[in-house]
Amino acid sequence: MSAPTAPISGNQQRRMRSAARFYAVQALFQMEQTAQTADQVVSEFLNHRFGADYEGIEMLDGDVSLFRRLVNDAVNWQARIDQMTDRGLVAKWPIARLDPTLRALFRVAGAELTQSDTPPRVVINEYVEIARAFFAEGREAGFVNAVLDHMARAARPEAF
Repeated sequence: MSAPTAPISGNQQRRMRSAARFYAVQALFQMEQTAQTADQVVSEFLNHRFGADYEGIEMLDGDVSLFRRLVNDAVNWQARIDQMTDRGLVAKWPIARLDPTLRALFRVAGAELTQSDTPPRVVINEYVEIARAFFAEGREAGFVNAVLDHMARAARPEAF
């Protein structure tokens, strides 16, 4: 018989959702760089990243169902999401020219904007924070904010 588990607090749930989003961006980046399938990458992340302990550094536990959904939706809806992203970029800078980390970020954020009921402002704020984690200088965070705002207005105009 397993020990009873403590209820998860609202703050812990938010951290787990944030971790799932962060891991989903990393997973999409890894898929692009290694040509692994979504199933392979999801399995690897669940087995080796979620809650793992590496030399005393504990990786965050993430919301597994959100992580799976974001990766799968980003893959399944990639063409639509890329078109939305392209419309948010300047004409001479299509998504194919973006840094692969930004491309992965826009795809995961686009999946959440188009395939979930998460409020657009929450999605934008979460992925701007992820951009800050990946890009220390901060210029990318403003860029991400602007493109995601455009994408959110296109995906859910009723929310604005």
